[in-house]
Amino acid sequence: MRDYDLLVVGSANADLVIGVERRPAPGETVLGSDLAVHPGGKGANQAVAAARLGARTALLARVGDDAHGRLLLESQRAAGVDTGGVQVGGAPTGVALITVDPSGDNSIVVSPGANARLTPGDIRAADGLLAGARVVSAQLEIPLETVAEVVRTRPAGSRFVLNPSPPAPLPADVLAACDPLVVNEHEARFTLGDAAGHGPADWARGLLALGPRSVVVTLGAQGALVADGRTGTVVLVPSPRVDAVDTTGAGDAFTAALAWRLSLGEDLATAAAFAVRVGAAAVTREGAQASFPTAEEVSAL
Repeated sequence: MRDYDLLVVGSANADLVIGVERRPAPGETVLGSDLAVHPGGKGANQAVAAARLGARTALLARVGDDAHGRLLLESQRAAGVDTGGVQVGGAPTGVALITVDPSGDNSIVVSPGANARLTPGDIRAADGLLAGARVVSAQLEIPLETVAEVVRTRPAGSRFVLNPSPPAPLPADVLAACDPLVVNEHEARFTLGDAAGHGPADWARGLLALGPRSVVVTLGAQGALVADGRTGTVVLVPSPRVDAVDTTGAGDAFTAALAWRLSLGEDLATAAAFAVRVGAAAVTREGAQASFPTAEEVSAL
């Protein structure tokens, strides 16, 4: 029996957040709110989101030996995440600079810091964690060669979920392992290039043709489009309507919820139906990890 429903291999950042009336144009300065510092990073966010829902979760990441690193470790442990795989040192903790406008939309610039020092050797050294996971989830705020090592090292029978964010060209072996590849519109268009087509269904079919076993295209308030390469089915999963306050971390909450429900044996469309509710709940609160709901809060949505 595996020890973890979900092992997240990815980034851990301190989110430095400023609210703005509007985002600045090139060369322009705008005034914003007081600076707020929150634990974040796509990997750390996914781990906290899954653990808060009730998943047995572990995180494999790297942080700096500094105040931001301690903040991140504390937030993981408070959520119930196993942090035995979090390496400390080698560079300052990664930082994300985030502006949020009144509609809840955000713009993010990431300084990778210690995330860029998470190496393939770190993955090989964590073979015990990988062996104990039903599902392994990764993103691209860590080196692509490290993600590729996850694909090579994970045991047979485990499921690999990838959100290619920020987007980058993906090797064929990484694409072939994805089950699913989880993308938003920007990531889908980047991956497909000139072959992107004219809408989510075209994107999903085009992405499946690149080799993933399944694809999920997230559509914000419209929900998600699920495409299964095994059956050839493409299904739109609608999202409940909510008043968005802050979209920061909502995609991470969605992916974490999806990966967890897949670890429980749900089919992709059923898992996505739960995940869109988690993502919707997350946008009704400010911040990333602070916005992630419990399973009871999702049921009440």
